Amino acid sequence: MAHVHHTIDYIELAAPDLSASKAFYADAFGWAFNDYGPDYAGIQAPDGDGEVGGLNRGASGSPGGALVLLYSDDLDATVSAVVSAGGTVTREPYDFPGGRRFFFTDPAGNELGAWQPTQEPVD
Repeated sequence: MAHVHHTIDYIELAAPDLSASKAFYADAFGWAFNDYGPDYAGIQAPDGDGEVGGLNRGASGSPGGALVLLYSDDLDATVSAVVSAGGTVTREPYDFPGGRRFFFTDPAGNELGAWQPTQEPVD
């Protein structure tokens, strides 16, 4: 994985219960992890080459920090996956210029969002 100057390179999320956080993200989004002992897990990049972030057992989650937005091909299915995995929807899906998004908290209290671009009409 190449690192690019001045781009988002890594996102770290609080995970006081590391096992619960790993289970949530694996169940909701299919994420895989590299374990670095009992206090930290790296979030594997989608292509398996490197990591895009980590889960830190030593940090406390809270809404209001940096907002991480996940891309979704099907926002309604993503809402269902988040709820099924134990997340809490904090703002239901809504339209914004360019698409739709919603916000949720994970079991540790981190607030994230997911978005889907506006579908272009098919002629």
